[in-house]
Amino acid sequence: MKTALNIFTAVLLIALAGCQPRATEEQLLGKEKGKELLTVDFQEAQVLRYRFVSSRNSDLDWDPAKNGSQPGGNKVDKFTESMDMVVAYTPIEVDPYGLTTIKATCESVKVERNPRPGRQGASRDAAESLAGKSFTLTVDPTGKIEDYSQLEKLIHEVGKDAFRQGGRQGRVKEPDMIDDFICSQWFLWDSVASMENALEGVSVGQSWKSKILIPTSMVIREGRAITYRLDKIRQTNKGRVAVIRSSYSPAESASSDWPIPYTGSFQMSGTFGFLRTFLRGLKVLNLQGQGEELFNIDAGRIEQYNQQYEMQLGAASGSPLPGLNPRITIRQRLTMQILE
Repeated sequence: MKTALNIFTAVLLIALAGCQPRATEEQLLGKEKGKELLTVDFQEAQVLRYRFVSSRNSDLDWDPAKNGSQPGGNKVDKFTESMDMVVAYTPIEVDPYGLTTIKATCESVKVERNPRPGRQGASRDAAESLAGKSFTLTVDPTGKIEDYSQLEKLIHEVGKDAFRQGGRQGRVKEPDMIDDFICSQWFLWDSVASMENALEGVSVGQSWKSKILIPTSMVIREGRAITYRLDKIRQTNKGRVAVIRSSYSPAESASSDWPIPYTGSFQMSGTFGFLRTFLRGLKVLNLQGQGEELFNIDAGRIEQYNQQYEMQLGAASGSPLPGLNPRITIRQRLTMQILE
């Protein structure tokens, strides 16, 4: 795929050059001035297996003002949840001109949550029903996913498993980590796919911007703004590795094309469900963090990433009770590692 992209780029630039002075080979391949092409490359019959881990520690402070002004403060409720997932990617059709169709199989999914749901809660997280499920993606050399249709279908299918069965209270949704699955797959190649001029390559010190969905179990449609920067090129025994740093802040808006696992109206169970209803919705008040990703330039694949941030959530339109303004602080960590 990388070779096909280089040939295509060279032919395109030659056609555009017209009567301009003859370009060098490096300029034709988008590598002038030390630039590198970060392209996604798959080989036939080569299965790539990745482990994804998403973990959240959440603090619910019912009265932040009191906590800051009185010794001992007020009660703070604590919640943790994590998802550990292994996904295998198998190329099933490699297009020499750039597009590759990949079959992704969720080999294992395990979710842990504390405190656990009560007696009426689901026996397992809806995301765990992904285990054994497969979907296909069509990816271009820049990492942009051209066809999400099967992934979207699976997301909607799994979303149905998040609802309590046989209740008399209407549709009640249990906490789930489907958003975490969406973030791991929908945005897997975001660091390279979000470059505005991917065919021109990228140089050390260059930065670019993107935004992705914030995963929560509270059903909020908020985004995380990302600034990527190529920090350095590291030589390893497996090839040259691009070290991509990233920093995070709240996005001004979410994207309309991000998938929504649920349809229709429903209630949410648990403390966060009550709080979301009580506050008439939640919004991101602040978000800060950073991360690092390793992208193997010669192999054309992501090898690992580590993203961490802290986020504060509050009432979307003001607290309905004067003097009571709860805050939720979430410390999120997202990691991915290729399994050899």
